Amino acid sequence: MKIKTREHYGAVVVELKGNVMGGPDAQEFNTLLHKLLDEDKKNLVVDLANVKFMNSSGLGMLISGFTTMKNGGGSLKLANATDKINSLLVITKLITIFEHYTSVEEAVKSYEE
Repeated sequence: MKIKTREHYGAVVVELKGNVMGGPDAQEFNTLLHKLLDEDKKNLVVDLANVKFMNSSGLGMLISGFTTMKNGGGSLKLANATDKINSLLVITKLITIFEHYTSVEEAVKSYEE
């Protein structure tokens, strides 16, 4: 999995690419979130457009990230989930936990409201 970040009008967009399967990637993701919180960047959008596969550890990584951001006074929203990832979120009922948007722009805009 590759992680890229960019700032986008008051929110940080974290783009995940490849297979999201936890492990060392989860640690890298968690470290990144703590760094963002330390920099007082609390609005996070995770772009899932280029995620090909996600297992239960990958879902755990997102849940952990959600909790980390919430405990730090921020929030984590999802954008661009593919049909495969979306059905995974529905099956696990995580769709009710995460705010999710069809585009990064919509997710970023939601922070302005």
